[in-house]
Amino acid sequence: MTETLTGPIHPAKAERDALVILLHGFGADGADLIGLAPVLEDHLPTAEFRAPNAPEPCSINPMGRQWFPIPRMDGSTEEMRAESMARSVGMLDAYLDEIAEETGVPASRTALVGFSQGTMMALQVGLRRAAAPAAIVGFSGLLLAPERLPAEIRVRPPVLLVHGEMDEMVPFDEMAKAAEALAAAGVEVRTHASPRTGHSIAPDGLGMALAQLKAALDRP
Repeated sequence: MTETLTGPIHPAKAERDALVILLHGFGADGADLIGLAPVLEDHLPTAEFRAPNAPEPCSINPMGRQWFPIPRMDGSTEEMRAESMARSVGMLDAYLDEIAEETGVPASRTALVGFSQGTMMALQVGLRRAAAPAAIVGFSGLLLAPERLPAEIRVRPPVLLVHGEMDEMVPFDEMAKAAEALAAAGVEVRTHASPRTGHSIAPDGLGMALAQLKAALDRP
């Protein structure tokens, strides 16, 4: 496991004054989501995109990475999963501090965008930091341990959840469960269902994400 998260960077088209952190899913890596940057950059010209690689080799796909193992898929134990996730949460939290210091871009100008397991990490870390990120966008994910959120939440950035109605990996109804728990904890949350979409990012969902990011990061 690496000591510091690293991954591909797509620089801003204009002078950088915002960051979009792209958190990939189980079995992928940063290169998987950095491909969103060229699609979004014309609309967010002052945003730099970074896509850190998860710290562990994927248990079932050694070419990819994972934030934590998935017992139902790889035979790991719940204890292994909890220990792994705690390490990854700590590393992602430290990474966000490191890039804020490196770039001078504050949390209020930094958005977190996750896919699947990356969404789980974005919600787990982003809602528990000392300073709120500008926004959290989560595709095809879920909220881990929602019963613990009321006691642990520290900040309440706006959250957009997007989910394919035909998702074969993470059940579609997880979006509603997450939204309910987030709203109960005082988070401003919006949802979007992508019709005829499986475990992926559809154009309509990406458009919703772009609108959320522009609202959070556009200068007045």
